[in-house]
Amino acid sequence: MKNALGSVDTVLLLGGRSEIGLAIVERLVRDGARRVVLAARGEAEAAAVRLKGLGAEVRVLHFDAAEPETHGEVIDAAAEFAGDLDVVVAAFGVLGDQAAYEADPVSAAGSVAVNLGGHVSAGLFAARRLREQGHGTLVVLSSVAGVRVRRANFVYGAAKAGLDGFAQGLGDALHGSGARVMVVRPGFVTGRMTAGMPPAPMATTPGAVADAVAEGLRDGAETVWVPKKLRPAFALMRALPRSLWRRMPR
Repeated sequence: MKNALGSVDTVLLLGGRSEIGLAIVERLVRDGARRVVLAARGEAEAAAVRLKGLGAEVRVLHFDAAEPETHGEVIDAAAEFAGDLDVVVAAFGVLGDQAAYEADPVSAAGSVAVNLGGHVSAGLFAARRLREQGHGTLVVLSSVAGVRVRRANFVYGAAKAGLDGFAQGLGDALHGSGARVMVVRPGFVTGRMTAGMPPAPMATTPGAVADAVAEGLRDGAETVWVPKKLRPAFALMRALPRSLWRRMPR
C-alpha cells in the first residue's frame, strides 16, 4: 500500500536491467518507496546494491519476457516479498536493427514476441494482481515509434504500436477497479540501447523519463509523453500524407 504520505511504497520492475526502468525505480525510491523487486533476465545485483544504498529492501527475481508461462509466478513471488504492489513498471524490450530483421525474418518475429507478446502476458498477470488488490498502477514503457510507424524501424515500431494499443485497452478494462494503466511514450532516449546512434530531434534521457513518470503517477495521468512537446508534434505527424511520411529520414 502507499505510505502515510501517499507516496509509492512498493515497486516491481519487469526488465530489471533496463536503464530507463532503473532510473524510474531509483526516482521512486528517492521519493519514498521502500520495497523493490527487480525481475530481470541476467544479473541485476549491482542495481540492487545501489537501491539498497538508498534505503530500499530489494529482491531480485528471474524474469524472461520470452517465457510467458513463468510470468504469473514472477508476479506472485514479487507480491509475496513486497505485499501489495503499488507500481509495476514494464520496461523490457529489444531495439534491434531493421536491416538485420529484413535479412532474418525469424529474428524479427522473435523481437516482436518479446516487445509485444511478453508484455501481453506480463501485463495481464500484473493487471489481475492489481485488480485483486483494488489499487496500483501498471506503467507501460511504450514509444513514439509506435504512434506512427516509420520505414526506418517498422518491425520495432509495429510491436510498439501493438503494445500501445494493448496498454490502452487494458487500462479501459481496469476502469472502475481501483487499478489503472499509465502509458509512457518517450521519444529517442540517449543511453545504452541507442549508443552509437545519432540522436533524433527532441531526444530525452532516462532521468527525464523517470521524472515524467513520477509526475504522472502523482497526477493520475493515463498517458505521458517525454518530452511533453512530442504530443503536439505527433499530432501533426499523424496528419502527414503517407507519400510524405515514407520520405522521413531513415
